[in-house]
Amino acid sequence: MKLFIKIFLWFLAAVAASNAVIYFVTRTFQTEPLVNRFQRSTRNQMNIYAGTATQIAHAEGEAGLRTYLERLQGEMSRKVNLIANDGSVWFGERNEISDPGEIVRKTMSSGQVETDFSPEERTLGAALVDFPDGRRFALVLQWDRGSPSPLFWGSGLGYLRLGGVLLTGVILCWLLAAYLTSPIRKLREATNRLAEGDLSTRVADKVGRRRDEIADLARDFDAMAERIENLVSSQQRLSRDVSHELRSPLARMNVALEIAKQKSNGDTSTVFQRIETESQRLNDMISRLLTLSKLESGSKDFDRRELNLKSLVEQVAADADFEANAKNRSVKVVHADECRVLGSDSLIRSAVENVLRNAVRYTKEGTDFEVSLNRSNGKATVKILDHGEGVPEQELANLFRPFYRVGEARDRGSGGTGLGLAIAEQAILAHDGSITAKNNGEGLVVEIVLSTASPNGSGRKA
Repeated sequence: MKLFIKIFLWFLAAVAASNAVIYFVTRTFQTEPLVNRFQRSTRNQMNIYAGTATQIAHAEGEAGLRTYLERLQGEMSRKVNLIANDGSVWFGERNEISDPGEIVRKTMSSGQVETDFSPEERTLGAALVDFPDGRRFALVLQWDRGSPSPLFWGSGLGYLRLGGVLLTGVILCWLLAAYLTSPIRKLREATNRLAEGDLSTRVADKVGRRRDEIADLARDFDAMAERIENLVSSQQRLSRDVSHELRSPLARMNVALEIAKQKSNGDTSTVFQRIETESQRLNDMISRLLTLSKLESGSKDFDRRELNLKSLVEQVAADADFEANAKNRSVKVVHADECRVLGSDSLIRSAVENVLRNAVRYTKEGTDFEVSLNRSNGKATVKILDHGEGVPEQELANLFRPFYRVGEARDRGSGGTGLGLAIAEQAILAHDGSITAKNNGEGLVVEIVLSTASPNGSGRKA
């Protein structure tokens, strides 16, 4: 689960729990005061109703009392009974009030107002009413139980209030989660760009004016990126400078070698031939280093034109086949679609040639390796499959590093200079393409992917 979702849900749960606690505490502390107030109000009302009924009975008689009780029952929407001590009902419907006997006996005995709040659905109140002839009755009233108005349920306003609380909580939690995870997302994007080779990536200026640990992490990242950029730049500059510096003494050595060969005799010719071979290899390595340094610098200062990739691949494959035949191997073009790309003929040719030469070097003797070119969805894919022993999975990512050789294969007879695949990768990256290597059970498969040229002659971004 994404960190943003985790933070959002935790904040939302915290807000919901806080609201639930506040609601519970509020309702709990409100219930007791409300009950007490309702009890006092009930007793006061019963005293007033019973006193008024007694006065009317003495002043207007039973007819006036009955009129008053009818008005009381109609106006207040309460159930009203006037009950004698023996249980007979002087006013009201019998059994209209449930179980009034106990409260009637209490008020007759105490002579005071009695209330009963035990049933959940109703409240009873009873008070004495004296008739002029000395008879005593209990005025019994039944109320529907009052309760605090619901905060969130039971009404449209409550549901609206609940929706407002939830919406506010969701918006605030979303904004807070976004605020906390936004710099992390930017840092992750910067890390990916750095991993892809953009060493100029910096992120501190994108996290705003934060002064927290995330801002510290962004500044640490920038310091690390700057250090890496300086180290890589120094390494590339060193390789370039050393290569340039070696060119001059190497050229003088070749001149001296030619003079020495002219003065040599038969006994020393073999030695001079060996020196010349090693000199050529050294010169080739220096040329490759200079090419690699130029490509690694990110320079795209090379001529681009529309190329027939099928023709280029077939020509390089034919040259590689000639070289492979001398080693009892062969190259087979199994499929080639017509497609055109925009780029440098020399760089793309060098990339394909370096991969094919690597395949010639490592494919098993007596086998052929396969080359194919497929066009699909604006992409041209060159696939080279050899029949060698493959490469350990943990070392696949290192194949395109300069001077890297798999395992202990460091002899020049099998390992070459270790620059071919590095140059191939940089040449393809300069064309906004990609090059990858993987095992497929039969050997090593190297795939080169380039964007095909659009009909108007401009290249598409990879």
